[in-house]
Amino acid sequence: MGIIKLENIRVYAYHGCLKEETKIGSDYRVDIEVKANLKKSAKTDNLKHTVDYVFINKVIVEEMAIASALLETVAKRILNRILKEDKLVSSASIWVSKLNPPIGGDVELVTIKMTEKRKKK
Repeated sequence: MGIIKLENIRVYAYHGCLKEETKIGSDYRVDIEVKANLKKSAKTDNLKHTVDYVFINKVIVEEMAIASALLETVAKRILNRILKEDKLVSSASIWVSKLNPPIGGDVELVTIKMTEKRKKK
């Protein structure tokens, strides 16, 4: 088993419960960690035997572009899609952070974390 991490993916998106958030948008940070068996790819040196992090980044960018009221909804969509579309991924954890959230205080970011595992058949 191995881990592939993508850190500090920066995205501008339109998530939030306030009307202003969905109109003007804000900056987000996404971090993701996927677990997969990397032994074969380590031996073969072949991209088709591993989790392609270009694919992971693409999923994040596409799903972050779909406005949602809650970060939890976006995170769940990303995790579901990665597990559905890449059979090598056994589990994934994602952190979605809203930078400078409009919560009436001096807060750098608010982060939610979610983890999903592949269901065994």
